[in-house]
Amino acid sequence: MRSTSEQADGPGGPGGEVGGGAGGRPAPEEHAYPDHWEADVVLRDGGTARIRPITADDADRLVSFYEQVSDESKYYRFFAPYPRLSAKDVHRFTHHDFVDRVGLAATVGGDFIATVRYDRIDDRGRPASTPADEAEVAFLVQDAHQGRGVASALLEHIAAVARERGIRRFAAEVLPANTKMIKVFTDAGYTQKRSFEDGSVRLHLDLEPTDRSLAVQRAREQRAEARSVQRLLAPASVAVVGAGRTPGGVGRTVLRNLLGAGFTGRVYAVNPGLGPGETELDGVPAFPSVAAVGAPVDLAIVAVPAERVPEVVADCGEHGVRGLVVLSAGYAESGTEGRARQRALVRQARSYGMRIIGPNAFGIIDTAADVRLNASLAPEMPAAGRIGLFTQSAAIGVALLARLHRRGAGLSSFISAGNRADVSGNDVLQHWYDDPATDVVLLYLESIGNPRKFTRLARRTAAVKPVVVVKGARHSGSAPPGHRVPVTRVPHATVDALLRQAGVIRVDTVTELVDAGVLLAGQPLPAGPRVAILGNSESLGLLTYDACLTEGLRPQRPLDLTTAATPADFRDALAAALADDTCDAVVVTAIPWVGIEGTTEVLAASLREAVAGGGAAGAAKPVVVVHVEMGGLAEALSAATSTRPAPARTRRPTAAAPAPVPQEAPEAQEAPEPPDPAAPARNIPAYPAAERAVRALAEAVRYGQWRRQAADPGRVPEYDAIDEAGAAALIDRVLGERGAGQESRGVTLTTDETGELLGRYGIAVRPALPAPGPDEAVAAAARLGYPVALKTTAPHLRHRPDLGGVRLDLATEGQLRTAYAELTEALGKPEELQPVVQAMAPRGVDTVVRAAIDPAVGAVLSFGLAGAASELLGDTAHRLIPATDRDAAELVRSIRTAPLLFGWRGSAPVDTPALEELLLRVSRLVDDHPEIVSVALEPAVVAPGGVSVLGAAVRLAPPPPTTDLGPRRLPSY
Repeated sequence: MRSTSEQADGPGGPGGEVGGGAGGRPAPEEHAYPDHWEADVVLRDGGTARIRPITADDADRLVSFYEQVSDESKYYRFFAPYPRLSAKDVHRFTHHDFVDRVGLAATVGGDFIATVRYDRIDDRGRPASTPADEAEVAFLVQDAHQGRGVASALLEHIAAVARERGIRRFAAEVLPANTKMIKVFTDAGYTQKRSFEDGSVRLHLDLEPTDRSLAVQRAREQRAEARSVQRLLAPASVAVVGAGRTPGGVGRTVLRNLLGAGFTGRVYAVNPGLGPGETELDGVPAFPSVAAVGAPVDLAIVAVPAERVPEVVADCGEHGVRGLVVLSAGYAESGTEGRARQRALVRQARSYGMRIIGPNAFGIIDTAADVRLNASLAPEMPAAGRIGLFTQSAAIGVALLARLHRRGAGLSSFISAGNRADVSGNDVLQHWYDDPATDVVLLYLESIGNPRKFTRLARRTAAVKPVVVVKGARHSGSAPPGHRVPVTRVPHATVDALLRQAGVIRVDTVTELVDAGVLLAGQPLPAGPRVAILGNSESLGLLTYDACLTEGLRPQRPLDLTTAATPADFRDALAAALADDTCDAVVVTAIPWVGIEGTTEVLAASLREAVAGGGAAGAAKPVVVVHVEMGGLAEALSAATSTRPAPARTRRPTAAAPAPVPQEAPEAQEAPEPPDPAAPARNIPAYPAAERAVRALAEAVRYGQWRRQAADPGRVPEYDAIDEAGAAALIDRVLGERGAGQESRGVTLTTDETGELLGRYGIAVRPALPAPGPDEAVAAAARLGYPVALKTTAPHLRHRPDLGGVRLDLATEGQLRTAYAELTEALGKPEELQPVVQAMAPRGVDTVVRAAIDPAVGAVLSFGLAGAASELLGDTAHRLIPATDRDAAELVRSIRTAPLLFGWRGSAPVDTPALEELLLRVSRLVDDHPEIVSVALEPAVVAPGGVSVLGAAVRLAPPPPTTDLGPRRLPSY
């Protein structure tokens, strides 16, 4: 494809410099190198590439790149045979002003694999400068890298660059036979026009992101990142670099674990210290380097000292290794020098297109029958199962593997990422989202590098399978060593609330993580909170009943089968409960029989029989067992043969079924089919305490409710009296006048500016007039009309009614003067108090509405009642912006003091629809204008007939960088 300024003949062609020197556009002005355009991206096949601006130093790389492009691709690019680039071509394609002419390159190993450029043009197609807002764009992709999604990634990045430089449209000219390039444009999701002129296809793209372009971008991101994890978990060949010549040591241990698990691929041992004639270690071929293997190596397990890792990475990268698991320590967890070493490791691996798990990792496991990979320090291969497990801590990973094994729960895959310098929890969520082998996702996280993206991915994944998270380092105030995370200003409880809003099941301990995981992996989701309780111990039944009430469930009165109950009695009672339409879940309690041996196995068989019969009858209710001192019951229950056939698990392509080349889709891919909640249960989870069983069941109930609600998330309503353009003009004016040098602190709007901005979104703030003296207070009251309130606005007294800084219902001038005198006598001089007079609002409930932009979690809308009690108890609810009508309704009702809004103890219910509208207008305001970094409406008095905003504050700042919008990119180092 070409731009009209690059004709094949004459001075405008590849052999000529358009506008260079005399007669054309002046030579471009030099601009600083835009290093923020550099990005690492994951391509469609799971490999990585680096995208960066092309500079004058790239002349040799450009020539070498062009020589490796086929004649057909060159013809598609320039519409004519063009075997080589002239010196003028090279100069033109490597010299840019980074404003009107920009070139980007995708590189692997430092070499170009694709390029894209744009040239700004006017409405007649001639070279132009700002304020022209159109540019011609052209791509060239090396043939060996076509089909990897390189052009799609470059289009995302060049479009973002163009928008930054004030360009709103792209034009491109493509030969009709160049269907791949036409597809890149048509599948991108941008609004576009197409025409056919002079034998070529003319495309015009509007670069304003659309819902469809964002959906396409995120669908491509999911496919690429999922593929990058899949090829780490399902390699055809593995090399253990650092396998010792004698037994013991990390490398030799991993080698033996690989062999002991029965890995189905090829295994190689690599040790540069091999002596003459040493060609095997533990029966596998051994070599002094990866290069010496002489066969493809998909995955390298690196277990050498940190100072030797760079040479290993170079050896792997130069010989086509696709990914690394770095077990070596001595990186960011060890201090400043280690952090620098870790950054260098990531940059080096990505330069070769490789992804890294680690460093300081415990390893990875995949239990699929056609893989059986145990590339970890775990001595035993876990049983195959339906749980995907991710941890950042090796110690916690070992503990979780052991606990799941004791509970009879199997794994689909396990990743312990250590310092997670590259592959993170976000990447594995992308993989497990549509992994048919995984029904439940368990995550132990000590930090979240990109919380905004994590929330988005968790919400999407939770819509089809449970995501259970326990977070360590919650109260340390800092991220664990080696973890790069954005600094968050919101409390930990707020982050928890936002994760729950996204459907994440948040638990506090690894014990609760396992408890919830085994239930969700083995049982259907409950349809509601009604719980039947049955067993042979009245006391244990009552404990279970109380635990259900504590967790907000609705238990039925326990059915006491008495201590004389037989396993058959348990079976019949459970079958009856499963058939009962008045309950949604069943808790079975059991104590041992006195003097009778062998009843544990019989009881387990009886319970399994009842569950199997209930499933055949169409019941879909979870069953959990609480047992006291019944050794072996949990194992007996977990030994149940699955009554649900597991889906086929073929992770790795075979010779008979090679891997299909992933294809781009014009729209986001459809969500995978969720596990069938009505499918018969497999294992019945058993718990040694009623509280643990009920807590896990309650989490399943809440998650099931979220799943049902997620099917209808609500809508963002449109309101009248919104002047988006007027608000934007006001914001631009204020930032232009007072925003210079205020990037860190922001600009606080004046009272008048605040009222004007909120008024443009239909939010009226009751005026408060300054009263520096009693006469001014009287004049203000006359203007506003009695009755009035007199209150201080000094920062140290604001929102402190306990200090007596507010006088209400002043109906006459005399009352106002008396109140003014009392106020100044008690609290200080007027210049210290900054008193104001405000018309009285209708009586109601004082509330607080806030919105803020947090660098970690994005825009957050918060709501609570005003007053010290709510603040002291932390009784505030939060939702992500943009909020839907359902979000607003839940926000109002989710605080503990919500009954005060709905007529508590005979008081009049307030106007909650008006309150919800206020919340949604604030959400819309902040969502429309990223320059608004905080809004506070305090108090907003909600009366039976409307809402009155008595105080408001707004702060502006230049738009903060977002980590989950814009083109795809990996975290930078």
